[in-house]
Amino acid sequence: MKKVVLFLFVLISFVGLAQKEQAKDTIAKEYIKVDGDSIFRSSISLDEVYIFGKLKFSSREEKLRYYILRRKTIKVYPYAKLASERLVELNDSLAQIKKKSKKRKYTKKVHKYIEGEFAEELKKLTRTEGQILVKLIHRQTGTTSFNLVKELRNGWRAFWYNATAKAFKISIKEEFHPESVHEDYLIEDILQRAFADNRLERQKSVLDYDYASLSNKWKKPTNK
Repeated sequence: MKKVVLFLFVLISFVGLAQKEQAKDTIAKEYIKVDGDSIFRSSISLDEVYIFGKLKFSSREEKLRYYILRRKTIKVYPYAKLASERLVELNDSLAQIKKKSKKRKYTKKVHKYIEGEFAEELKKLTRTEGQILVKLIHRQTGTTSFNLVKELRNGWRAFWYNATAKAFKISIKEEFHPESVHEDYLIEDILQRAFADNRLERQKSVLDYDYASLSNKWKKPTNK
């Protein structure tokens, strides 16, 4: 399982207000300072801000499960984020290489580099942490770990790694669906709270869902 998780990772980133007052022949605009420079702006976009409700649990066991999930999610998220960034860098570089032989050579080079950099840390992941990582890779890249293996290596290798992962009860075909899977919603909730607390560096999901709407939907969670 540890080799599977490692391989998956290898394959795989002023509040201002402008007011405008109009007179007969003149228009006055206020300045908004950005990075020390005064520039004209009629508006400025702001990041989304979420107001989080107090966590409530129906039992001590449910509370314990949540905090265990939080610990594991916060532990593996940086790897999923970095995997997404590495994948973007890899694809950008491969797009500049014309010959297939050179593409394969470059991919192997990146493989060895990341393996040397993170192998020991990834080998320490547990089975459940590995499965959460698979889900988060889908959150960050928009594709399953199985398809990443298939696209960057070949179909047979993807099948083999999926079969090996199943032996450890890990599916590299697993997707992230916070809109329909309660545990996935909890993972998203954990991430959003960690982003707000600056505990984790924010990286938006490439998937199409709205966290605020999900919070209303799962206000009274059901067992799934």
